Amino acid sequence: MGDSRETLGPKAFVTGFPVKHSRSPLIHGYWLETLGLPGSYRAHEVAPEAFADFIATLKDGSSGFAGGNVTIPHKELAFRLADKPDELSRELGASNTLWLENGILHATNTDGRGFTANLDERHRGWDRHDTAVVFGAGGASRAIIQAVRDRGFKTIHVVNRTVERARELADRFGPKVQAHPAGALAEVIKGAGLFINTTSLGMDGEAAPQLDFTPLAADAVVTDIVYIPLTTPILAQAQEQGFSTVDGLGMLLHQAVPGFEKWFGLRPVVDATLRALIIADMEAH
Repeated sequence: MGDSRETLGPKAFVTGFPVKHSRSPLIHGYWLETLGLPGSYRAHEVAPEAFADFIATLKDGSSGFAGGNVTIPHKELAFRLADKPDELSRELGASNTLWLENGILHATNTDGRGFTANLDERHRGWDRHDTAVVFGAGGASRAIIQAVRDRGFKTIHVVNRTVERARELADRFGPKVQAHPAGALAEVIKGAGLFINTTSLGMDGEAAPQLDFTPLAADAVVTDIVYIPLTTPILAQAQEQGFSTVDGLGMLLHQAVPGFEKWFGLRPVVDATLRALIIADMEAH
């Protein structure tokens, strides 16, 4: 039955370089199976020099794909090559979700929506504050800054070791975003209601700096986009200091929802079984 469903239904992909580590096929495969939908979703590795040709086959229909997800290092080129990127993609200058509609290649970026949906699920009311602190100014921080700003935060402090990178983000996302060097963290954290780690510090068991979260608002939330390990060193520190935390796994799960709906026609649900499935896969590797 699985073979016939894969043959008859829409085909979608995740592409990157490398891409074999992606858990997206596991996520979308779970939804296809539980919803009983025809179709397939698989990893399709494309080298940077071949990406434009791959997009050309997507546009002319010869690839056989209805669309797919795009990850590092192709997000910016995917945006530039799409026929109709949306407003989110245009401001970010990057797309992670592509779909064909009447022969036109559309593009969006679902990372920010994944971030906010995760917080909505795990800690409702996280957005009642006015001030957020974003730790790090790398590529991952763009969609998060955009999403937090659009959710209504009045001030977003971006703290980064290289302040020039933080200033680039302030220039991109407007006056609500303020750039600071790493040494300013102790000052800008005072009274903030949301702290977001967008750096790779603490990933895969690596060490992370000791941070003092006590100046945050008493009901502040600390979250991390890193999800391996699930409780990162930064989240562990925040918990020890008495703060509520939200891990980054839900961002991965929720960012996948809009694309699945575009390709396969039904909106899937991020449930406890899917979360447990991905955690088990993380533990197995």
